[in-house]
Amino acid sequence: MKEGTKVVREDFEDSTGAINTPIYQSTAFRFPEGEKYRYSREANPTTLELSKKIAEIEGGEIGVSFSSGMGAISTTLLTLLKPGSSLLVTMDMFGRSLRFCNDFLRQWGVEVEVTKPGNTNLLESSKIHHDVIFVESITNPLLRVIDIEALSKIAKENGSLVIVDSTFASPINQKPIELGADIALESASKFLAGHNDVIAGVAAGPSSIITKIDLMRRTLGTSLEPQPAYLVLRGLKTLKIRMDVINKNAMQIAEFLEDHPKVQKVYYPGLKSHPDYSIAKRVLKGFGGVVSFEVRGTMNDAIRVMQNLKVIIPAQSLGGVNSLISHPPTMSHRTLTPEERKIVGINESLLRLSVGIEEVEDLTDDLDKALNSI
Repeated sequence: MKEGTKVVREDFEDSTGAINTPIYQSTAFRFPEGEKYRYSREANPTTLELSKKIAEIEGGEIGVSFSSGMGAISTTLLTLLKPGSSLLVTMDMFGRSLRFCNDFLRQWGVEVEVTKPGNTNLLESSKIHHDVIFVESITNPLLRVIDIEALSKIAKENGSLVIVDSTFASPINQKPIELGADIALESASKFLAGHNDVIAGVAAGPSSIITKIDLMRRTLGTSLEPQPAYLVLRGLKTLKIRMDVINKNAMQIAEFLEDHPKVQKVYYPGLKSHPDYSIAKRVLKGFGGVVSFEVRGTMNDAIRVMQNLKVIIPAQSLGGVNSLISHPPTMSHRTLTPEERKIVGINESLLRLSVGIEEVEDLTDDLDKALNSI
């Protein structure tokens, strides 16, 4: 089946003949029929259908669902690492992910190597064995595109496990497992669910590894409730058509911003000016729905632009049908130190725009008026 069919189709078997997966809002299931599920923290029919669907569209053997994207990240890493293990990450990633790796895991006894941004630094560091290499396929917020294909090849030669946070790409634009990664995980709150109304996380990969992660999920309690699982399943049905519109809108907006006199710099993998443009063309089927740009001015100017928008909503999340804009230095990456932000390249005037499915002319007009207000 093609991608647009995979995300719509559900295989759930129900005696009522329901055409959508039901919400099984039950804490427990009666024996002996309910032995498969027992207790909803461990397994729930609605949540298991989502896990099955994620494995199918990501190309993994099995999948697992979590209460959040950070739940997926923390549970996965805590399963695969222990005191004395080695972990390789890049500094340019979501602030909470970096803090969990560089602060908590390091204090727990994991040897953490943090590389500076760019594929050259990452690929060079990956030539030395690490138990786990954890990267974002498109980094947050400067949208560097990791060469997953090259990284996975080097990692396999050195016996390293590659985990890819593919939230910004979505399985429509990239399947990390097809490029050689071992595990693909995402914050399902973003493009997968797509309506800014649910918190969830997912992961997929080989059954030998995901089964262990699933057992850790049951122990830690990072389990997904059936109601949000249902909302993600609903969102998946429109994922392909949403991403088609979002990819197109984002490209047009990136080009518009690159020509705007009040914009200093634009970060978008689809632009030829992007440092990873050649890699992006090779490893991505679409360039994604996030555009970051630096306002020509101060931090106050950037915040003023964000506040003067009328169609685009100032908010920290991304990946929904509504366009959202945020100021990474004071929002998603506020936990990074000034020195860390400087190394990554996060300037005070940086804004991160998550492009939605609105009419693109309304979005560019909104941006133009807000930028010209400074």
